[in-house]
Amino acid sequence: MEVILLERIEKIGKLGDVVKVKDGFARNYLLPQKKALRANKENIAIYEKQKKIYEEKNAALLKEVQSIAKNMTNLSISIRKQASESGQLYGSVAAREIADTIKLKGHDIQTKQIQLNSVIKNIGVHEVKIALHPEVILSVKVKVLKNDEELILDTT
Repeated sequence: MEVILLERIEKIGKLGDVVKVKDGFARNYLLPQKKALRANKENIAIYEKQKKIYEEKNAALLKEVQSIAKNMTNLSISIRKQASESGQLYGSVAAREIADTIKLKGHDIQTKQIQLNSVIKNIGVHEVKIALHPEVILSVKVKVLKNDEELILDTT
């Protein structure tokens, strides 16, 4: 199905692009979320008339997200997990745990915004990317600690 994008969507296209996507993706995500319009003559005409409104809306959203990102620069969080003597975790650190810890610091982050390159399965400091917007991706340091003593030492 061909659609007109009403905002930038990662790996698909930018505002105003006419792209071909799978029917299910368009019907189940893009159209209900109002991120796209079907690419027919009527909708293309509607988009051209309202193009400036969509651009202003996206610019305002981008500006808001950039201010949130500015507040989150140099953010570092600590997560305590059980681990073996060699530093291997009994389990792994999930994106949900990272999101919950960031929420405790006062930032509203959803689990789907966290981009883990690989599963965190050992103690130490790990870089995690957070996609606040397709154009605004920031990096957060996640310290995975072994026990309460390390957490106390880390906060001093």
